[in-house]
Amino acid sequence: MRANTAFSSHETAVRVTNKLIRNTYTLLSLTLLFSAVTCLIAVEMGVGRGGGMIASMMALGLIWFVLPRTAQSGAGIGVVFAVTGLLGFGLGPVINAYLHMTNGSQIVFTALGGTGVIFLGLSGYALTTKRDFNFMGGFLFVGMLVVLGAALLNIFLAIPALTLSISAVVVMLMSGFILYDTSRMVNGGETNYVIATISLYLNILNLFTSLLQLLGLANSDD
Repeated sequence: MRANTAFSSHETAVRVTNKLIRNTYTLLSLTLLFSAVTCLIAVEMGVGRGGGMIASMMALGLIWFVLPRTAQSGAGIGVVFAVTGLLGFGLGPVINAYLHMTNGSQIVFTALGGTGVIFLGLSGYALTTKRDFNFMGGFLFVGMLVVLGAALLNIFLAIPALTLSISAVVVMLMSGFILYDTSRMVNGGETNYVIATISLYLNILNLFTSLLQLLGLANSDD
């Protein structure tokens, strides 16, 4: 009897986890598509960096103050679309700047392809192996604090080599966060697909922008 109960509990847990993963990746796919549309709108409108920054700050405000209150309800889905739409719109001026560079289109599409390969590879690895990467949490958090400090310092120093190093480190950190966040879904550390979607979306966005910067710097050196 106990064995049957344990098997039933395990089966229920597996169904819940599979539903979480399915909902997360479905919502993530839709928000990435929506974000791409708002980004293209911003590019076509020729939105400046100021407008892009305002949109990104509005998105951060929603993440910090609105999402935690709505994540457990259907309204959370609307907030996720608002956040990703604003972040996509905020990315528009950045994409526009790269498109005006020599080989700009190639840089953007290479960064996009690299982001897709890294995300699918690492997230797929975490899903199939079911390894627990929770131990990486502290390291990743400290790494982000160091990167933020270096980025703030570089605003005043404007050292190209430091900019390159920061972008490279962010690529590694976001790769680690993809493993970490996917693992949390698989192993029960995250049970809300709205929060999981936002976490993975931010990983993808930061990975993409860092690859863009790396490729852009390499292109300018040529």
